[in-house]
Amino acid sequence: MSAPHDSTEAASAGDGAFRLELSADERAWLLDLARWAVLRQLAGDAGEPGAPGASAGLAGPAGPAGSDVTDAPDGADVPAPPPGVLHRSLGAFVTFKKDGHLRGCIGSMVGDGPLYRTVARMAHAAAFEDPRFPPVTAAEVPALELDISVLGPITRCADPAAVRIGRHGLLVRQGFRSGVLLPQVPVEWGWDRETFLAQTCRKAGLPPDAWRNAWRDGHTELYWFEAEVFGDA
Repeated sequence: MSAPHDSTEAASAGDGAFRLELSADERAWLLDLARWAVLRQLAGDAGEPGAPGASAGLAGPAGPAGSDVTDAPDGADVPAPPPGVLHRSLGAFVTFKKDGHLRGCIGSMVGDGPLYRTVARMAHAAAFEDPRFPPVTAAEVPALELDISVLGPITRCADPAAVRIGRHGLLVRQGFRSGVLLPQVPVEWGWDRETFLAQTCRKAGLPPDAWRNAWRDGHTELYWFEAEVFGDA
């Protein structure tokens, strides 16, 4: 069984774009881990689903040194990959779709512990805790499509005209209201830049043109970020 290939740490490229050099094996590990988190919940303590790394030929939690099982804050055992970029503290979103339609999406905007553990927690939350949907059932699992978005740094967007479709994700905040849309969302829906900005405001429960005042009124905040997105496709 092989470990994930060496990979370059997250960095800002010369053009300012976020780059996270994940190898194919590291991506496969995270995708397997997200599925594992769902299957483990469905199986309960009576069963033990396949360990992460199976599809990439990686060692699972009972594998050789460097791949072990650790106690997560919620008490669940989360298989740990060998040392590397998957242990870095990065924000991440996990998205499930079924028949092309959203089935659950939950994420953390900033890193709160190792990336692999964040992915495991977000996968569990997207499948079972997204308030927009009922919990995922075992019968649905074979039809689920999975995407993982690993987030780069989040900074204030000083010029909404600089937002680029397919590159930037957006966060708008006003008081206790906030809304987030990932970079792939406007691509999937065919939105232009202004529609993307308006829909992010709607996601926050704000008027669709609230973004226009983000640099004037002192109450509305507009942030942008980039992400490394990969999935089943």
